[in-house]
Amino acid sequence: MFGPRMQARARPRDEAEKPFWISYADLMTALMVLFLVVMAVALLAVTKTISDEEKARAQHDKEIQTLLDRFEAATKQEQFHGITIDRNRRVIDFGSRAQFPFAKSTLTPEQQKLLRAFVPKILEKINDDLARKVLKEIVVDGYTDKKGTYLSNLDLSLQRSQRVMCTLFARPNSDEHAIAEEQLEQIRKWFVVGGYSFNAQKATDEESRRIEMRLQFRAYKETIPEATGNIPSGNFGTCALPG
Repeated sequence: MFGPRMQARARPRDEAEKPFWISYADLMTALMVLFLVVMAVALLAVTKTISDEEKARAQHDKEIQTLLDRFEAATKQEQFHGITIDRNRRVIDFGSRAQFPFAKSTLTPEQQKLLRAFVPKILEKINDDLARKVLKEIVVDGYTDKKGTYLSNLDLSLQRSQRVMCTLFARPNSDEHAIAEEQLEQIRKWFVVGGYSFNAQKATDEESRRIEMRLQFRAYKETIPEATGNIPSGNFGTCALPG
């Protein structure tokens, strides 16, 4: 009577011998899949970083173009006819409106009046956060023709640049609006003097004896240096240039 109960169903031999651990091939497949997932995530992160960087650079360039648009708009006024913006070189070109006599750094009363009228219009365009973000400085560059030696012309070109600055700070004529002291402070902050001897020649000697205002923009991600000290306001002094 106990016979049938003592009989147990025999387990297949191959089932008992199946290994518990996964095979080496399966392990390598899983690791490869994991590696591909990690690499895909890393690539997506890098691609996003590059994309954000490109967008930021494009925005920086767009802000520079916006500022150039402002300067160009200022030159469209009738009284400033002949002044142009060279967007490729990023300079304000005064053309025949600010040319010098041979071997001299003097400006006519009309030229001086033009400069004292035009520069305040430029200052109006850079008195905001966008300009402070992208504009570094405005370099007043003097140029000469090819006559004479390099060093004598270099000295002359610097005198021509300085003449522009002296003109801006000079007492205006009775028929002019004086540049406000606040704007003179801005000129001192933004404008610097440069000289180019007989480099960058124009078609004629007369055209070469000129001044330009070169717009220096900050490079992408260029930091704004902290001020090292407060410059006393006013007390601009006078120029000692001949003529």
